[in-house]
Amino acid sequence: MANVPQIKIPATYMRGGTSKGVFFRLDDLPEAAQKPGPARDALLLRVIGSPDPYQKQIDGMGGATSSTSKTVILSKSESADHDVDYLFGQVSIDKPFVDWSGNCGNLSAAVGPFAISNGLVDPSRIPEDGIATVRIWQANIGKTIVSRVPITNGQVQETGDFELDGVTFPAAEVAVEFMDPADGEGAMFPTGNLVDELEVPGVGTFEATMINAGIPTVFVNAGAIGYSGTELQEAINGDTRALAMFESIRAHAAVRMGLIKEVSEAAERQHTPKVAFVAPPADYVASSGKAIKAGDIDLVVRALSMGKLHHAMMGTAAVAIATAAAVPGTLVNLAAGGGERNSVHFGHPSGTLRVGAEASQTAGQWTATKAVMSRSARVLMEGWVRIPGDAF
Repeated sequence: MANVPQIKIPATYMRGGTSKGVFFRLDDLPEAAQKPGPARDALLLRVIGSPDPYQKQIDGMGGATSSTSKTVILSKSESADHDVDYLFGQVSIDKPFVDWSGNCGNLSAAVGPFAISNGLVDPSRIPEDGIATVRIWQANIGKTIVSRVPITNGQVQETGDFELDGVTFPAAEVAVEFMDPADGEGAMFPTGNLVDELEVPGVGTFEATMINAGIPTVFVNAGAIGYSGTELQEAINGDTRALAMFESIRAHAAVRMGLIKEVSEAAERQHTPKVAFVAPPADYVASSGKAIKAGDIDLVVRALSMGKLHHAMMGTAAVAIATAAAVPGTLVNLAAGGGERNSVHFGHPSGTLRVGAEASQTAGQWTATKAVMSRSARVLMEGWVRIPGDAF
């Protein structure tokens, strides 16, 4: 058997929000992987360590969860009114598949800091001290993200006292604004309704709010599927019947939302839509042991990503939560007590999160102008990743 040497590729391993992933500059990738296609997908799969039938990603940079099986490719923007173009790839753990259908809201918080530190932002836009505003073009979904990155002595400030539930240590706060977060190619509510009756064979028929904002998401009431909304990961992720139920809900909602034509196609679109369940506020103990009081939150939300209950909340799903909460009559809004609101404080498995959104109705159609949340980001390691030269 021939000995194939490894190649090394410049890369940065970063945490953004409650996710982490491998970041690349587009120009640093091997030429074959600088354009979309099988070579790029194969390279990213090998970097992360997928497909792995053991579902551990031992032979790669992935952490064997949806929150840690992620890749980002960045380049100077081709648009005059943006600084950086941002492409996100969600890597399947056990299948040879990279999903490019959506964004990662958590890693969005790391894009601005990476772009500044890697020379992708014009130095004239970076203050010596203060806040640098980075204009990001999210290429997966064709949307603008505005990141406000703290700068100290001309460098990205990463340390600070901002605490984010789901992240162990405090860091510097990065405010992220998702502009016009609704799907630009269709209605924010693709079925035309704030609430639909969703029929899922073998599961039942129940109310659902299906929304395209941040990321396509289907919300159902926790009680309608036998849950309280205060569950932690171990209550669901070890239950194969529960996971199959959620995947069936997700697949049938995807058809109703027009994302796929047949239920069978959902297997090739793992990243979107997300499925989440909501309930009115309740006391519970978060995964860290922190006591969450019903009086301190507006509602509880649990969401699944890549087939498993998320340990906290995906950033894009948080955008969907904020946007749906801002529209009176959705299941999210009703769980939060109903009425008009421009922010919501919700409980998730790791703690709580406050997010804001602005939504309005014109000629019977709902639109959202922006959603806002605070995250943090930090470089964990930088240098090169190595993969076998015949891996792509």
